[in-house]
Amino acid sequence: MTLTEMAAGMDGLAPSCGRTRLIAVDGHAGAGKTTLARHLAAALGGSPVVHTDDLATHEQPFDWTGRLATQVLGPLGAGRGAVHEVYDWHARRFAGEQTVDAAPCVVLEGVGTGRAALRPHLALVLWLEVGPAEARRRGLRRDGPELTPFWTGWTAAEDAHFAADPTRPYADLLVHQDQEGGYRFTPGPAPRAAQHPNPADRYGR
Repeated sequence: MTLTEMAAGMDGLAPSCGRTRLIAVDGHAGAGKTTLARHLAAALGGSPVVHTDDLATHEQPFDWTGRLATQVLGPLGAGRGAVHEVYDWHARRFAGEQTVDAAPCVVLEGVGTGRAALRPHLALVLWLEVGPAEARRRGLRRDGPELTPFWTGWTAAEDAHFAADPTRPYADLLVHQDQEGGYRFTPGPAPRAAQHPNPADRYGR
């Protein structure tokens, strides 16, 4: 299934957060989640994208669930637009705001967006199929050697997070990227399909 085909099937999913279908794009740091989220949002007609890097901090790289719940999930769940803080990674403080419309689909992008605490609010969990070693090579190539110490600390925190609260076993769809930059979607493990039909079934296995 292509990105266009996957996006076209979103109308068949029930809203998961108020009137909004919240789509999680998860995977290892450096895997290409931000790029995938941008392409997905465009395929959905310009859906808003929430980046969890805007809600995380140096001291709390993964402890952003409370801010997301209060500033984004709460308003969307009530059918209203949301406004969330934006963290400045250079100034090391929250220094801006981002508006999120209560659109039919909102893309939630970042490491850990498919975590257990969020899955009840998600219409779809996507996992980008890039292994941790390759993802980190990409991330270091993107950020440069001067950020190697940051990546060392991040890697340890990410490994601990996924060991305690993995996403891939709960993904509805696995996302594969080809050498030309295109995407292919295949059915994921998605144990919650026992309670909610696997969205991949709409497209055939």
